[in-house]
Order: sequence, then structure tokens, then C-alpha cells
Amino acid sequence: MKTEAVKFKIGIVCYPTFGGSGVLATELGLALSDKGYEVHFITYEQPVRLTQTFHPNIYFHEVKVPTYPLFDFPPYETALASAMVNVIVNQKLDLLHLHYAIPHASAAYFARQILKKTGADVPFITTLHGTDITLVGKDATYAPVVTFSINESDAITAVSQNLKEETYRSFKIEKDIHVIHNFVDIKRFHQTDKDHFKQMLAPGGERILVHVSNFRKVKRVNDVIHIFDKVSKEIPSKLLMIGDGPDRQQAEELARTLGIYNDVRFLGKQEQISEILSIADLFLLPSETESFGLSALEAMACSVPLVATNAGGLPEINIEGKTGFLSNVGDIESMAAHAIYILSDDDRLQDFKKAAIAQARKFEKQHIIPQYEKLYCEVIAAYKAEKLFVG
Repeated sequence: MKTEAVKFKIGIVCYPTFGGSGVLATELGLALSDKGYEVHFITYEQPVRLTQTFHPNIYFHEVKVPTYPLFDFPPYETALASAMVNVIVNQKLDLLHLHYAIPHASAAYFARQILKKTGADVPFITTLHGTDITLVGKDATYAPVVTFSINESDAITAVSQNLKEETYRSFKIEKDIHVIHNFVDIKRFHQTDKDHFKQMLAPGGERILVHVSNFRKVKRVNDVIHIFDKVSKEIPSKLLMIGDGPDRQQAEELARTLGIYNDVRFLGKQEQISEILSIADLFLLPSETESFGLSALEAMACSVPLVATNAGGLPEINIEGKTGFLSNVGDIESMAAHAIYILSDDDRLQDFKKAAIAQARKFEKQHIIPQYEKLYCEVIAAYKAEKLFVG
């Protein structure tokens, strides 16, 4: 049997955590490997979603950061640039795809300058995910480097139209930004029969509300607790809080203060999110900002409607009055009222569930991955042409 030739060798640089940028980067790498690309992940530990199954076209290269008494903070960016150089040279990569601007884009530029001496340099694409632009990138400490390294990228993508516009407002970007939305794997994220699980968590047939995040200030997890408090007074309900982070303890204390702690379960970080979403009736996302809302899309793929803010890219996926509702940031009363409206009628709830899955299917990976493939081909071809011209 003839083995199919590898299309391109792609290096993916990302954060390996539960955050949206790391999840998207990992899912993209897995999808590309299934289509015949050789994918090399370069990061400080194996990405969370990479550990679940073996993929023959996937390789992982750990960035090791030695510790010395001289450094209070080990120079990860330098170690990352060195790792990029080694992988590009030894694996003969065709392209680097960087997820999250800081410090990946600047490290890639550093690596390129080293490789130009050898003639082994490759083009790199930077994908902007959100807080690398809307929060961290705006800090005066980082802004000049962020602006420079983004502009030095051979191509730039953003996960939503809103993030593209925000990037142009916040930085002097000299290049086009391609909007390539986040995607969802419907084969992985879909509603499955977990009635036994639901009966354990809601033995009285209560409605189940879910929130998933990294419990940072921007996610406004206290708003989740306040919304649920109002909903539970009208409709018997349970709340599942998935994830962890600096605001978790405060949210737990608030639930105790409001007297609803016994109806709230803090489940911590979970890998099998789809199984939990399969028993959910409503997803709450009252974030201060969301570049796209990947967790919301994954919930919708499991037929879960969404009550969220109108922040960032959320209006690009959540259709007002059909797949859920959108409210102003901090408007707890409005979000609680919308949740009660959806949950108070079985037929209405089913209509919202059907609309949620229909909308999620517009963002299936089969629709999104080809957009990245097209961009890869264009960038690699242009880079090769430029090198020939200069040569």
C-alpha cells in the first residue's frame, strides 16, 4: 500500500492550557494531521487535548527553560526561540503557526533572525485570540513589541471580526488581518445520552445550568452566581461551574453567602467537557469581553442555548432570541430574566436547543480548516517566491 506524502510540515506554537487559544491550536493541529499534514507542537508542556489519543502525524517538542540563581524569572522567550530554531532546522518545517501574540510572535521573529544566517528560515503566521490584544497587548510594557512582531508576521489572522477591528483600533497594524473563526468538532461535541449522570446531579428533574471558564476577573464568575441565585428562586435548578482560577474561592464564598451552595457544584478543570454539556439546559457566559467564545460554541454544539453578554465576538455566534440572548455586561437582571424565559417552558427550551445546534454546525471544522489550508499555501508560495527573487 502506497503511503500518502506529507503535505506540509507545520510548527504550532501555543499555550498548552485549557484556555481558548491553546484548545483551538490543539484542535487545529489534530485536524491538520488527519488531513495528511505533519504537525509539530512547540511549547513548555504537552497540550491538554493532545494527550487523549495517539496521532502518527503529531509530534511534541518540549521547551525546556533552565533555572539559574541569576534569574528571578527564567527567560522563556529565549528558550522558546532556541527551540523553534532547532525544530525548524532538524525537522525541516515549511511554516510556523503562532497562537497568541505574546511571546510567540516576538520569539518567532528572534528565531527568524538566527535562521537567516543559515538560509533555513520559514514564514510564520500569527493568530490573535483575544486577551493578547484586548488586555495584555495594550499594556505599555508590551505594546511596542506586540505591534512590531505582529507586523513582521507573514500573515495575521483573528478569531472574530470584532477582534480584527479591536486590533486595528489598538495597534498600528500595517497588514491585512484575515478573520478565520474558531471551529468545533461536532463528532466530539454533540449531545449524548447521559441521563444516569443527570439523575445523579439533578434527582428532582431540576434544570441544569453550566459555566465554563478559567475563573479570571474578565469572566465575571460572581455574575454567574448572582444570575443563578435569581433563576433558582423561580425554577428548581442546579449550577455546574467548570474550570479553576483566581476567582473561584470568591465565587464559592458568594454561593455560601446567598444560601445556594448546595445547588452549585464546582467541578474544577475537566477534560470530558462534552459529557457534562450533554446534560445541560443552559450555558451562562457573562464575560466582560470574549474575542469569540469557543466554550459557548462547544456548548451550542451539544444543543445548549446561551445566555451571555453582547461583548466582543459573542454576537457573531449567538443569535438573539433564537439560540439564546445577549445582554449588556453586568446586567444580571436581564440575563436572569432571559434564562428564566428559556427554562420555564419545555417546548420553548427545545426550540432554543435545536437552534443552538443548527448554528454551531455553521462553525464545524470542515468549514473552517480549509480556510487555514488556503492561507498556508498562499503564505508558503509567496515566501518561496520572495526568496527566489532576492536570491
